[in-house]
Amino acid sequence: MGQAFAFRSSFGRTAVRIAGVTALLLSTGVTATTQMQTAAPKPVRPGMDWIQLFNEKDLTGWTPIGAESWTVEGDGILHGKGLTKAYGYLETDKDYKDFQLSLRFKCVGDGNSGVFFHTSFDGVDAKTGMQFEIDCTMMHHTAGVYAEDGRGWVVWPSPENEGVVRKGEWNDYLVEVIGNRYRSRLNGVPMVDFTDPKPGAPDGKLALQLHAGGAGNMQFKDIWIRDLSKR
Repeated sequence: MGQAFAFRSSFGRTAVRIAGVTALLLSTGVTATTQMQTAAPKPVRPGMDWIQLFNEKDLTGWTPIGAESWTVEGDGILHGKGLTKAYGYLETDKDYKDFQLSLRFKCVGDGNSGVFFHTSFDGVDAKTGMQFEIDCTMMHHTAGVYAEDGRGWVVWPSPENEGVVRKGEWNDYLVEVIGNRYRSRLNGVPMVDFTDPKPGAPDGKLALQLHAGGAGNMQFKDIWIRDLSKR
């Protein structure tokens, strides 16, 4: 009510000022509407700044690392299959520092996968980065965080949450990286919330993994990202 009253009480003075500005702009060939649109771009509403990272048609925006198979199938499904005994990845073309990533995954066969972040590669070997684990075998720590800097596991989910993952079904996965804080949620259940005392690379690519051994058979869809990076 206070704001509405202030607007009404000052309307007369505001109208006079706008009229004067409009006359000045018209004299220079610029309208007040154009000037205001240029000066004040429409803000993005909260929750509307998510973008689709996988377009569900092809691999635009992604680059395969290694010789494994990455194909796009019907219903917007990204399918990764192990063909050799080596590691394979599908890497984003863009770097991401701080972000929230939402996707759905299905473990079609054996083998495991992961969502890598702050990553760079030497051939098919990850030189830097971390990963949020994906493995539908019980007690293999899906949604935990594994470091590629020699430390190995830095955090596991609680034992009572190891059974949250569903093999052969679609799983909803939400991961977040802000600075050295890593959080994950699986099928609506909070899994880890970890502040890393010895963080590695602060920036880099995202990548989906097919683990070495040739048994990887993973499907992904509905991949969306909210880029929170401040550079």
